[in-house]
Amino acid sequence: MTSYLLYALAGAALCGIGLFGLLRLSHLLRKLLAFNIMGSGVFLIMVGLPQHQSGPDPVPQALVLTGIVVAIAATALAVVLIRRYYHQSGMTSLEGEAGSREGGPL
Repeated sequence: MTSYLLYALAGAALCGIGLFGLLRLSHLLRKLLAFNIMGSGVFLIMVGLPQHQSGPDPVPQALVLTGIVVAIAATALAVVLIRRYYHQSGMTSLEGEAGSREGGPL
């Protein structure tokens, strides 16, 4: 087993953990954290799988670097939207979810 395959398997595990958290948790910040964990798993898979005998492929690595910057900006936007939703509704989860109730401060 090569180290690149180990990266890809760790990425698949992170994707699974993130998907489980995204589906199971009701708190919006925890959902955002689970989504970010899932994104990190995708980045690991993109770096680990496309390896050649001559060395790593630079295109997926460039895409991952761009994706990291976009993920940081999207996370900041999501935190602002979650805070605005909390201040307007007083709830930390969406209204249609099973665990929807009034929560404490974010």
